[in-house]
Amino acid sequence: AFEGYDQLTRMARVAALYRGEDPVEQLEAGEEGLVVLEATPFYGESGGQVGDAGRLHGEAGAFVVTDTQKYPGEVIGHHGCVESGALRVGESLAAEVDAGRRTATALNHSATHLLHAALRAELGEHVAQKGSLVTPQRLRFDFSHASALTAAQLVRIEDLVNEQVRANHAVDVETMALEAALERGAAALFGEKYGARVRVLSMGDFSVELCGGTHVTRTGDIGLFRLVSESGVAAGVRRIEAVTGVAALTLVRERETALGEAARLLQCDLGDVPDRLSALQRLEREHARDLQQIKSRLASQAGDDLLERAETVGDIKVLAAEIEQADAKTLRETLDRLRNRLGECAVVLASRDGAKVSLVAGVSASLKDSLPAGRLVNQVAAQVGGKGGGRPDMAMAGGNQPEHLPAALDGVVPWVREQLAT
Repeated sequence: AFEGYDQLTRMARVAALYRGEDPVEQLEAGEEGLVVLEATPFYGESGGQVGDAGRLHGEAGAFVVTDTQKYPGEVIGHHGCVESGALRVGESLAAEVDAGRRTATALNHSATHLLHAALRAELGEHVAQKGSLVTPQRLRFDFSHASALTAAQLVRIEDLVNEQVRANHAVDVETMALEAALERGAAALFGEKYGARVRVLSMGDFSVELCGGTHVTRTGDIGLFRLVSESGVAAGVRRIEAVTGVAALTLVRERETALGEAARLLQCDLGDVPDRLSALQRLEREHARDLQQIKSRLASQAGDDLLERAETVGDIKVLAAEIEQADAKTLRETLDRLRNRLGECAVVLASRDGAKVSLVAGVSASLKDSLPAGRLVNQVAAQVGGKGGGRPDMAMAGGNQPEHLPAALDGVVPWVREQLAT
């Protein structure tokens, strides 16, 4: 039985020991197992709250508890490993819950209740809990809502929770019949199983819920509540993750440090970071536009130079060439200009960027059936470790073996000649 709402240590007799799924009379040093006590201050995982950790120790040995779980019949099992000595069925042990872990978990659990109430106040009464996770490090809360929350809504929700934290309400717990609790307006939480009598947890008039978990004494104990993220997890279900207490302060400091580093790099005050970043983004867009124009002009000049390199195969012109520092857009634009200048033609253009090869091929309309661009570009791509595709008159491909590109381009004219001869 759980007896840890008001105490984190107590003496208790070992009721059962398990090694895996097998009951045993004794666990030796170094062995992993499960300990069942007649009564325990350790909270077993349920209602989204993770189980406690800590130590069990007696005259004969000590056991490190890494997790605590609930089992049918109100049985609470302590999972862990024998640290020293041995544990035996029937002996008495001192059960000591990790107080820091329990406290941090309680902050997050109480904050989850406040968050639930804040969501209903901001978004509407349709909000219902669809799942939760409460750990010492953070809280996660899933709830019913059709759309993503706006930045303004998230600010108001965070403010609502922190208002209740600062109000320092006493966290009152009453045990009553389930029917009476529901008549009082207590919210029943998703996934929780309730008996005939339930614990009703109240934080002022702001939050009244049924809950069997562990909580703070006053809302002010939470210290600070900060939202970390909001996202969608399923149709009509949103998820909020948040932190409290020391974790919230750590998050604030990390963000302030990041902002300070940004201000240092931008050589401006903290408050000027957004404006300075916007100015840099505008400048980057302008530079990107100017660079593209320069690339287009260079490619146009290169295209004019390439005209003289086209070879005649039958009644058409065939050109295969590499253009330095050309992106995919530049290759396409150059291809169009060359096709317009060459008339009946088949053209393959390539560019290298480190280990990446970009290819584009184009043919005149009269060659789309006999010499489709996709077949042409893949003939080259296969030799540089890639493949591609596209329309019959224009296709693109890539590869990752640039060292084979010169030979692949040299083979285009012979290949075209062979295709036209068949």
